[in-house]
Amino acid sequence: MAFTGTKQYVASDDLMNTVNIAVTLQKPLLVKGEPGTGKTMLAQAVAEALGKQLIIWNVKSTTKAQDGLYVYDVVQRLYDSQFGNHGVDEIARYIKLGKLGEAFRSEEQVVLLIDEIDKADLEFPNDLLWELDQMEFYIPETQETVRARQRPIVIITSNAEKELPDAFLRRCVFHYIEFPDQAQMEQIIHVHFGDLEERLIRQALAAFYWLRQLPDIEKKPSTSELVDWLRALAAGGVDPDRIVREIPFAGVLLKKDKDLRTLAQSGR
Repeated sequence: MAFTGTKQYVASDDLMNTVNIAVTLQKPLLVKGEPGTGKTMLAQAVAEALGKQLIIWNVKSTTKAQDGLYVYDVVQRLYDSQFGNHGVDEIARYIKLGKLGEAFRSEEQVVLLIDEIDKADLEFPNDLLWELDQMEFYIPETQETVRARQRPIVIITSNAEKELPDAFLRRCVFHYIEFPDQAQMEQIIHVHFGDLEERLIRQALAAFYWLRQLPDIEKKPSTSELVDWLRALAAGGVDPDRIVREIPFAGVLLKKDKDLRTLAQSGR
């Protein structure tokens, strides 16, 4: 099956082709793009479109590669031994697979999302090279090798907060999701709003893209903020003509004092 987007996810032809190439080559797909371009939602859309389970590994600053493989709960084993619980010698009882381990153990092919990989330290991607290449890892406590029963479809997202190692990049298919143009954004908006007044959508989109083009805006509003803003405009009963003169509820779009001052100085 080929990925062609979903009703809830509007994907460009280039993005759809890149997803299908990564699946065919059995390589991880590394997706970059500014916040709000749908990187995380892409994995959800691929899983939905291909009818596969989605496993999400949310990476944090404290995340280690080992966390995704397995965890050996030595504290629980020690606790059980002190209270004479049966089965303490069965180390396998205290091995809990991480998200990568779950994906490998699945009887059916899954979609594995490694979300925001650049949040972890610089060694994190390098520490996953063998596992992502060979689709296996070794558990020394049980002397067991966990091999992927079905090679997962791996989608990795990055906000480009850190440069990723070259050795890691060589193993990935790469795609940068460009911010949607106004025509594509209108399609996205219609996915979220089925009954919103067309004139309100047009005026809001014009104001949104005008705002993003202001040269001194530090944090440009994203798609999710546009959706929230449209909800606020609809809930507040804002007349579309008012948006031509001013930006109502600007705090929904802009999240920095400096950006709000920039808007105020623009005369709108």
